[in-house]
Amino acid sequence: MLKSILCLLPIILFACGEGNPQNNSGPALTDTFEPLQNDAVIIQILGTIQDAGSPQIACKKACCKGLFENPDPNRKVVSLGLVDKKENKQYLFEATPDLASQMERLSEIGNQEAMADGIFLTHAHIGHYTGLMYLGKEALDAKKKAVYAMPRMKIFLTNNGPWSLLVERENIEIFDLEPEVRLSLTKNISVTPFLVPHRDEFSETVGYHIQGPNKSALFIPDIDKWEKWEKDIVAEIKKVDYAFVDATFYSGEEINNRDISQIPHPFIIESMAKFKSLDPKEKEKIIFIHFNHTNPVIVPNSEAANYVRTKGYRIAEIGASFVL
Repeated sequence: MLKSILCLLPIILFACGEGNPQNNSGPALTDTFEPLQNDAVIIQILGTIQDAGSPQIACKKACCKGLFENPDPNRKVVSLGLVDKKENKQYLFEATPDLASQMERLSEIGNQEAMADGIFLTHAHIGHYTGLMYLGKEALDAKKKAVYAMPRMKIFLTNNGPWSLLVERENIEIFDLEPEVRLSLTKNISVTPFLVPHRDEFSETVGYHIQGPNKSALFIPDIDKWEKWEKDIVAEIKKVDYAFVDATFYSGEEINNRDISQIPHPFIIESMAKFKSLDPKEKEKIIFIHFNHTNPVIVPNSEAANYVRTKGYRIAEIGASFVL
């Protein structure tokens, strides 16, 4: 079944746009696609794909082949934007290789005249911090752009080139984060990092609890397996209104050229099994994100995507907005 999904014709792959958030009998993806109020606090999805992008380098599978000639503009590396329209502040979660277009999109929904007021990093894997390069002398040459990072992440950026040049030249200013310590950004929003188990070669890995004036969200783009975490993901989902969670692989079957035990993530089928006891309202909170290029749910109307939606879960799409 999965092999047939992964071998979808390239012409189907080209239809990987935003999709219809109301389709396939699943829950609506987004709170609204309507114009937002001037005092709204929102999260907007700016990217959904795993670090290496889609198409991925040297990929000869059907999932990538046609995309080299006809790139899908919606296949950006995973990122969220957080906007407080009343306070005229906006923040990025992750500095991805698609930072330029994501920063532009953030300014369009926030302050048209400004860039992000700060960037929150989760860890030192390539899709989550390397976009910082665009803040350097060769590109923007930013002036003390606020970057929020955990202790090991700060040390990594400060002590290793070329990132150290950003610090030395004051292109970025790194603000310290501590696990489970709440940081107030405006009167309306706060962010709390928490540690999650992942392959921490150069830095620790965190997820974020994002609190708005009325609602809250979890953002966990990378984690090894739910069972390795000291917290209960089901209990954490019940505490929030939205949960953007790691869905790198649909199942282990889609990776046939590498040892998948060396790149552990919760498979979507594992997560759905873990969450199956949740009532429908709780399941609607879950928005799967951070998709590997092989993941069949990237194709909006694929058999896998439809199945996930009919089980009551949501699949992240660029442009979807969530009011906090």
